[in-house]
Amino acid sequence: MSVDWNALGEVFGVSVGVTVGVVVVFALGVLGLAQAETAREQDGGTHTLGIAQAGLCFVACAAVVAYGIYLIVPQFH
Repeated sequence: MSVDWNALGEVFGVSVGVTVGVVVVFALGVLGLAQAETAREQDGGTHTLGIAQAGLCFVACAAVVAYGIYLIVPQFH
C-alpha cells in the first residue's frame, strides 16, 4: 500500500483554502449587517446596501455548505 502524497497535499490545500474563504465571506456578511445597523441608527433608513451585502454573503455560505453535503451524502448522486 502506498500513499499518494501529492493528492493528499492537494486535498489539504483545497480544504484549508475553502474553509478560510467561507469564514471570510461569512465575516463580510456580519460586517454588512453591522453597517446596516449603524446606517439605520444614524441616517434613519438608508441601510439596504448592508442588508444586500449580508444576504449575498450568507447565501454564498449556504451554497458552499449545501454543496459539501451533496458531495458527502451518496443518496444525492
